Amino acid sequence: MASADLRHELTCSICKDIYTDSVTPRCGHNFCRVCIDRLPDTEGGYGEYSCPESRATFQRRPPLQKNISLCNVEKVLSTHPHHEEITGIRCTYCVDPPVPAVRSCLHLRIHSKGPEHVLTDPSTSLEIRKCSVYKKILKYYCSEDAACICVSCSLVIKHRGHRVEMLDDASKKKKKLRNGLQKLITKRKKTEETVQSLEERKRKAQEKAAGEAERVTALFIYIRRRVDDLEKKVLSDISKREEQESLSLSDVIQNLEIKKDELSRKMRHIEELCNMTDPLTVLQEPDTGDLCDPEEDDGGETTGGHDGSYRGAELISHISHTLSNIIRDINVTFYVQDPADILLDVNAAANNLLISDDLKTVTWTWNIQNRPETAERFQYNQVMSGRRFTSGRHYWDVDIRGSVWWMVGMCYPSIDRRGDQSPIGDNNKSWGLYRKMVYDNLCSVRHDSKVIPLPHQISSDRFRIYLDYEAGQLSFYELCDPIRHLHTFTAAFSEPLHAVLCVYRGSIKISGISCEE
Repeated sequence: MASADLRHELTCSICKDIYTDSVTPRCGHNFCRVCIDRLPDTEGGYGEYSCPESRATFQRRPPLQKNISLCNVEKVLSTHPHHEEITGIRCTYCVDPPVPAVRSCLHLRIHSKGPEHVLTDPSTSLEIRKCSVYKKILKYYCSEDAACICVSCSLVIKHRGHRVEMLDDASKKKKKLRNGLQKLITKRKKTEETVQSLEERKRKAQEKAAGEAERVTALFIYIRRRVDDLEKKVLSDISKREEQESLSLSDVIQNLEIKKDELSRKMRHIEELCNMTDPLTVLQEPDTGDLCDPEEDDGGETTGGHDGSYRGAELISHISHTLSNIIRDINVTFYVQDPADILLDVNAAANNLLISDDLKTVTWTWNIQNRPETAERFQYNQVMSGRRFTSGRHYWDVDIRGSVWWMVGMCYPSIDRRGDQSPIGDNNKSWGLYRKMVYDNLCSVRHDSKVIPLPHQISSDRFRIYLDYEAGQLSFYELCDPIRHLHTFTAAFSEPLHAVLCVYRGSIKISGISCEE
């Protein structure tokens, strides 16, 4: 009760807190200097000054006198070594035993000047910071027991010899833990990104594998269908030939049966004549010479034309050739995995062709380009690759979408660059696939001015050129589903080969990024 009365006597009536730098006007009441200074100079607008406590009025602002006694009391209270404000900021250096203390700005300034004073959140209960056994402030941390202890705890046997450190030092570990936690968060984030990246790669790999499996399934369905068709065709051919030969042999057999009967009749007649005893009767028999001299039959003429050995060899050759084409299709699809890297040679491009910056697309143009006329430049609508092929198996694809008239293929570097013999396939130094008619979708292949029309219409705008240099094979494929073989040239290549393109009113784009040597 006395403590409460004392606190009331030391409380400013304006801020309701303990006096800070207390002053008093002439009426004798006390106020904090800051509080009284913040009051308006006059109240009510009448030019008078009044005391907030007694409401005494003054004609002018009264002088303020410092209350030395109260200021000394303030100093004693604010520097008391053991105090705590129950509802205010708590100082860990001054909490044992707890007594009422001030919460003024002066009090905070005094505590903030001492390095050993640590201000804590007032919401923390003081009892939580006390040792439950010795009722002393918890100032230490035992790392081996992972417990906060007081000075008395550190002296007992339970914690003796253990690694003990100040709570402030232990709190520094908390900061390190936070830093470590941040590093772990960053590392986990990177790990998650790596996992996501790997999951994406896994997904793409699975999609790629699924696509390849689908292509393989489609290809082998196509192969089985071709083999089945081949089997049916061969069996049908064999059946037809057997029927033809059977009919032919039946006719021969019938004729021979007639001849056999005739011979039997003659034989019986001759036997009858031979059994006659009267020579006159035998001599009077007409045509006895014909009976003894039968016509000679050439057995080779009768049966030689029906020998099936030659036709059997022809069938085996046809089957072998067809199966070889199927195997070649499989090789192109699977064993040459990567397309050849084809870049167009601007120095060889005709001046009515535009070459893209990536050297992958050629476009026909009305605007003549001002490139220098050199011996290696084509005169008409053609361009060849800068890269040449002298060995190995390679393929590259072309997209002729939007092109009205086009030719694609391969050529020797010694091909004529000018004149009527320079176009692809019009000489013995180039091989090409081309289309000139826009609406019928029919293609042809050409070499040494010899044209071979392809029997079926094309349905795709993309084609594949496959080269097996050592085998001397240059094949063209239509990139439909499944891939379809169009034609294969066979030659003994005597020079390096370059890809070559010809285009009119449109563009041709090459695809290919790598090569199998």
